Amino acid sequence: MVGRGRTAFEDGISADEDWKTQLTKACRLLEVVDTLQSQDGYYTAVIEVCFGAIERSIEAYALAMTNDTLQDFQDHQFSYERAHQIGLFERETAEAMKDLYSENRTESYYGGGRPTQEQAEAMTDLASAVHQFAVSQIREGGVCLCD
Repeated sequence: MVGRGRTAFEDGISADEDWKTQLTKACRLLEVVDTLQSQDGYYTAVIEVCFGAIERSIEAYALAMTNDTLQDFQDHQFSYERAHQIGLFERETAEAMKDLYSENRTESYYGGGRPTQEQAEAMTDLASAVHQFAVSQIREGGVCLCD
C-alpha cells in the first residue's frame, strides 16, 4: 500500500483480530448475496459468493476458538475438514460440504451445467445457516454485522 496515497478500506470489515476480520467478511459476502438475489438471474455468482461466506464463517470460528492461523486455511476444502476436527460440524456434515464444494467447482468450472434459481436459493439458505450457527458458537459476541 506504500506509495498509493491514502488507503481506503472496506467499511464494516474489522481489523481488530483475524477471526473478526473473517467473520465480518462473511457478513459482507452475505450482504452481496442478498444484493445479487434481488437482481435476479446471477445464480453462478450467488453460489460462488455463498461458498466464500461459508468458508469465512468457518475460519472465523476456528480462529476464535483454536490456535489456528489464517495460513492454515490456504486450501478451500480444508475449512470443511477443520470444522469437523474442532467440533463445529459432524463428520457427515463436513463430508457433505466438501462434496458440495467439489461438485459445484467441477460442474461450474469444467462442466456444461448451468446453475438454477433453486440451487442459488438453497446455497443462500445454507450459507446463512452456517454463518448464524458459527456466530452462535463463538464465545465473544457483538461482532457480526448481520445482527
